[in-house]
Amino acid sequence: MSIVTVQLGQCGNQIGREVFNAICSDVHGTHGLCSKKENESYRDACKERFFCEEETEVPVARAVLVDMEPKVISQTLSMAARSGYWKYDDRSRFCQKQGSGNNWANGYSVHGPRHKEVIMNLVQKEAEKCDRLGGFFTIMSMAGGTGSGLGAFVTQCLRDAFPTSFILNHVIWPYGTGEVIVQNYNSVLTLSHLYQSSDAILVHENDVIHKICSQLMNIKQISFRDVNQVIAHQLGSVFQPTYTAEGGLHYSRNPLGDLMETLVPHPEFKMLGLRNIPQMPENSLAYSTFSWPGLIKHLRQMLIANAKMEEGIDWQVQPPSRLLPPLQPFPNRPLHFNTSIANLVILRGKDTHGVDLGSFQDPSLYTSWLNPRDAFNAWKTPRAFNKYEKSASLVSNSQFLLKPLDNVVGKAWNMFASKAYIHQYTKFGIEEEDFLDSFTALEQVISSYTIL
Repeated sequence: MSIVTVQLGQCGNQIGREVFNAICSDVHGTHGLCSKKENESYRDACKERFFCEEETEVPVARAVLVDMEPKVISQTLSMAARSGYWKYDDRSRFCQKQGSGNNWANGYSVHGPRHKEVIMNLVQKEAEKCDRLGGFFTIMSMAGGTGSGLGAFVTQCLRDAFPTSFILNHVIWPYGTGEVIVQNYNSVLTLSHLYQSSDAILVHENDVIHKICSQLMNIKQISFRDVNQVIAHQLGSVFQPTYTAEGGLHYSRNPLGDLMETLVPHPEFKMLGLRNIPQMPENSLAYSTFSWPGLIKHLRQMLIANAKMEEGIDWQVQPPSRLLPPLQPFPNRPLHFNTSIANLVILRGKDTHGVDLGSFQDPSLYTSWLNPRDAFNAWKTPRAFNKYEKSASLVSNSQFLLKPLDNVVGKAWNMFASKAYIHQYTKFGIEEEDFLDSFTALEQVISSYTIL
């Protein structure tokens, strides 16, 4: 089954290009470390998923590019074409001359309705090129105006036009120190609207990726492109083909459906986080060896201590003991313990079949209303990913986002209480009532995750 990617705004288009680049360099690399037959079926599954072949022999990305300014899209198209390995379809793009001015309301209430028909026609054409449509993967930022506002509008249109297709929204969480004065408003409005129409929201935090670039990748002067490449690597580590069943003979046909079935057992809980290990500069790979038990041990501790990378993990945090009698509602739940609803571990590389993942089936990691056997899944492939002989990814539906979410909602509420910048939104038709609805929706999400 194929995935149609919808790249929205500057951030969405730049990350989208890096994702297709990462997928292509993985497929064309000679470092698969597996049999020729295995490599070919991996390659075929990947191409069906992300590209359509044209007469020119250069694979064309199954993507629609949308932005309210032309500059980034034209750069994105030409950089992809120059790679020689893949390209975008020139006709699958939509841009205008003026942006949304970092105003969510402008993207959602003005640009969205005005350009709905053209954008949805492009999406429809892309969907019709798929033999079997698996769903949509949207990439957007939450801080600005086009990615967030127009992105939320387009997601609603996708839900209306394709009621039975899966929609996974990938959102970039803004830097805590702030890029845009109204980013917290934009974030609250985006998340609350996506929660209504999306099947799941996969979150990358800019601050975390920045830290990975400096501490793990040893990059001195970090550019947006560096950040985007780390995000793309992590996304590729999830979306490239895998076997979803133990001893499966065929690569998974429905990646988005499998992801939802595995990780979203209840519509109240849609927030997914992603961790991937190891991550290091390419020139260090030759001098590094990794064992599966070591990688799994680190990945599990990253989960329970809510560490976003393998450096600086708090090894003191342990799961709560189920043996202690409860005195009050949550007495024996350690302060920083990250409770999960569902987890998916993806292993790529040699000797994956013998890896012991029993430690992820520990009932104390999970909420009490799900059987740990249902809450944990593992996908594997002997095919190595992007030069890493062994690599492991963890996609987790857990409390990982509680603190950042609480933070953003708190800051936005403080601004809202003093009516700061509200007039910028009301002039485009987003009223105070809409803000209150969004705050209420997110308070409900925070409360649901808190009481896990």
